[in-house]
Amino acid sequence: MPYKISGTKSETARVIIFKESDWTIESNTVISGSGAYEVEDLETGDKLVFARSEDGWIEGFGGVSSEYYTPPGPRGVFAGGGGPLNLIEYVIISTPGNATDFGDLTTARFNSAATSNGTNNRGVIGGGLDGSNRVNIIDYITISSTGNAQNFGDLTMPRDQLAAASNKTGDRGVFAGGYTSYFNIIDYITISSAGDATDLGDLTTKRRDLDGTDNGTNNRGIFGGGNDAGFLTNVVDYITITNTSNASNFGDLIDQRSAIMATSNGTNNRAVFAGGDSGPYVNIIEYFTITSLGNGTNFGDLTTGSVSGAACSNTTSERGLFAIGRDGSGTLVNSVDYITISSIGDATDFGDLTAERQSMSATSNA
Repeated sequence: MPYKISGTKSETARVIIFKESDWTIESNTVISGSGAYEVEDLETGDKLVFARSEDGWIEGFGGVSSEYYTPPGPRGVFAGGGGPLNLIEYVIISTPGNATDFGDLTTARFNSAATSNGTNNRGVIGGGLDGSNRVNIIDYITISSTGNAQNFGDLTMPRDQLAAASNKTGDRGVFAGGYTSYFNIIDYITISSAGDATDLGDLTTKRRDLDGTDNGTNNRGIFGGGNDAGFLTNVVDYITITNTSNASNFGDLIDQRSAIMATSNGTNNRAVFAGGDSGPYVNIIEYFTITSLGNGTNFGDLTTGSVSGAACSNTTSERGLFAIGRDGSGTLVNSVDYITISSIGDATDFGDLTAERQSMSATSNA
């Protein structure tokens, strides 16, 4: 809802907003740091606002009126990364610029996978490596509201280097492949309902360092590339997300590579796979029509080679983002590229993440 409340505070605080019309809680969010803040996506009307600091100090403000605003458009979020790190940051996908701090994961980790239920606004981040151990943790966030992640449940097996997809507002998220040993597992969750994952079926081969995307409510997920028991692969599989069954072969990437990035324009049916490790770190972008089985076709190039990056999009609004990770020379970078998914061509610089890193995960609320 396009209303907000803004103010200032002197330190990190939990901001709780009550609707004066019925005294229900409309928002309850920890907002980091001092200075100006905004709480968005509120209903119109007067509010009672409480701010509670970490040391227990509380201040209240009554009769605060929410203000109309124009929502800025879908957010892309980038979570975790090599370190390991617990940071989450966000960008407005339609507006090139640098990322802003969002909050923290429940545990620092990298090599996770993320997806969302689209405009229903919940993102989920599953699996990863916490530095010593592969984990089965699934976290969730409300993408339009900055704040720390909360625990959702567990994957069926601890693993990292996995991939994720969803049927967006259809509310099913899937996590595929990964590594403790090489896995072909596909798990599923109901994104709006916290709980543990359930087995959906298997990929056609056991592999790690793959990536996945989907055509949203059209209900097809595809998973491409990766490392199959030490060998790079160009295999692309597909599933019907609402069906509990094994994956089938979709086609092939242009070449064999792992640590790849994938996103799509949702129901417009184009998937793009970018970057990856094929020996050198490549800048290739290729595309598929998600509803039509077949091999990848050249789309254009990233601004640099990329490995272990992460991708997301604003789906039918046609902008895809690629956080590069490690560039063609092997250097950690914080750069983000963008493309128009429906228009073949090379990527353009979008802006920067807050920290140079690889092996993060990404999703959006589009």
